[in-house]
Amino acid sequence: MLKAKDIMTKNPVTVTPELDISAAAAILLDNGINGVPVVDTKGSLRGILCQSDLVSLQKKFPLPSVFTFLDGFLPLTSLSSMEKEIKKISASTVSDAMTESPITVDIETPVDEIAGLMVDKKFHSLPVLQGDKLVGMIGMKDVLKTIAK
Repeated sequence: MLKAKDIMTKNPVTVTPELDISAAAAILLDNGINGVPVVDTKGSLRGILCQSDLVSLQKKFPLPSVFTFLDGFLPLTSLSSMEKEIKKISASTVSDAMTESPITVDIETPVDEIAGLMVDKKFHSLPVLQGDKLVGMIGMKDVLKTIAK
């Protein structure tokens, strides 16, 4: 049975949290990839930046629903979720837009489990770890290639 180590892209393109968001978008486009791991200066995985994270920068800020109570307005959403939404929409660096603590797979994870994760969770890219070290990336194309062979 094929495993992550058999289909992953080794030594994937990575970005740092401090990178400008427009430079990160160019990296995704130039490399024809959906997602890129975000690593710190020690090479530790900090998050993942996907096309969907960048596309969300273009959406409008949804005004929260409110109701009045004793002549005051109370939002129906938490302030922390509103702050996260504002931070994502106004992102200028990768760290502002990335998904922190992404779901990862191990090099020994079978391809059927990877496919299940991608379908069930709607992931297009998954970082591959060996221990706590980033060793690869798997995209939907990598899984599709197993069918085409």
